[in-house]
Amino acid sequence: MHTLRIATRKSALALWQAEHVAALLRKVHPRLNVELVPMSTRGDQVLDQPLARIGGKGLFLKELEVAMLERRADIAVHSLKDMPATLEPGFAIGAILPRADAADAFVSARFARPGELPEGARVGTSSLRRAAQLRALRPDLDIRDLRGNVNTRLAKLDAGEYDAILLACAGLDRLGLGDRIRTRLQAPEWLPAPGQAAIAVELREGDMRIAELLKPLDDAETRIAVSAERAMNAALGGSCTVPVGAWCVVGERGLTLMGLVGDVASGQVIRARAEAALDGAAALGREVAQMLLDRGAGAFLGRD
Repeated sequence: MHTLRIATRKSALALWQAEHVAALLRKVHPRLNVELVPMSTRGDQVLDQPLARIGGKGLFLKELEVAMLERRADIAVHSLKDMPATLEPGFAIGAILPRADAADAFVSARFARPGELPEGARVGTSSLRRAAQLRALRPDLDIRDLRGNVNTRLAKLDAGEYDAILLACAGLDRLGLGDRIRTRLQAPEWLPAPGQAAIAVELREGDMRIAELLKPLDDAETRIAVSAERAMNAALGGSCTVPVGAWCVVGERGLTLMGLVGDVASGQVIRARAEAALDGAAALGREVAQMLLDRGAGAFLGRD
């Protein structure tokens, strides 16, 4: 194979991630020609409605997957947190790159942290998970939906439409905008989305030639951690329509997984935590999911 085509969204962050993967592939396979195939997805086009209402994060994948099926692209690069807990048949994750900072970013021109916001302050986020955790901390805030790419969201903040916004630290850092972060909201007090800050490379299932090309990019520790988080999310039936957070720590003696399910309206958050051996990531994810359900999370998941 002399040319590898990477399907990617057209946003600045998506293009950065795709070019990062391309650079790594060129480094480990010097004779390989790598090309980007930028595309616009429905998730990028429909910005006047909450993501949960129009179909969820899977809307960022569909057009890229169609391009792979039609052989217009060989792989696709995604933020792992945007990928559904269970992929569509015919696709697989060929590589997961080393994870960046998985914290959420509190961004504001006037306030350094959520506790400094005045009563009724307007905070923008497109994430139900972030909204639920913020509601738990500050039930008095006016939490509003905020869609668009990173620069669009920052522009709305700078224009005074919001007093603060919540974004992913990894995205800001990758775009050279880390100086906009006022506070990094971190685990264990604040949990990220399953797979947050990890870049994933998707391929056609069974395409062994491309799978071999991607092997050198895969980070074993990150894959173990996100496997536990995604297994928990899958067991809960998680999607962007439900506020689910997860964070797995990989230690010398094993794994520690923390999970939560929240409710945006009430700010109630249910948490669970468990440990397992290094080879028990998937089972650990299912165990924490069951713990959350046993503690009443089903009420937030539409199961009760």
